[in-house]
Amino acid sequence: MTPMIRLTFIALVITFSSTAVFAGIRIPFGEREVLDKVYDLPNTDEFKADDGNFIDLATFHKEYNIAYFLPLYVTEEPKLVLFDEKKDAFYDLPQDKIDAILASQKLNKEQLNKLPFYTRYGGKIVALLIIGALIWGLIPSKNEEVEPKEV
Repeated sequence: MTPMIRLTFIALVITFSSTAVFAGIRIPFGEREVLDKVYDLPNTDEFKADDGNFIDLATFHKEYNIAYFLPLYVTEEPKLVLFDEKKDAFYDLPQDKIDAILASQKLNKEQLNKLPFYTRYGGKIVALLIIGALIWGLIPSKNEEVEPKEV
């Protein structure tokens, strides 16, 4: 086999095998719950769960996203909850108890209970750019053919 035929054969095998592998991959999309740890509470008995794990403050919100990294919109606004990192679980306490914890730690609720820019707006911007690029690619270019001039 000549090197050119061998190279073409290898390229075809890689192309067809890689598409067969990627054909079974599904891109997840839909609503999901997101927990983000925002403050590490001191590891004292006051902030210890019944099972002995220490708890921290986190925000909990629901968002509609694509492939876990492209949040399109927030379906439930964030709220502060207590978060057990070892069990990956959260405790939804009444707001007055959360406020008491924030006061004891001298924390600002508005600063802790907000979403990052990318979660709030970034996914929308990226999605619009992708849609814009797809539409731009579908628009035919206006290449005018120039007729030769006769001399």
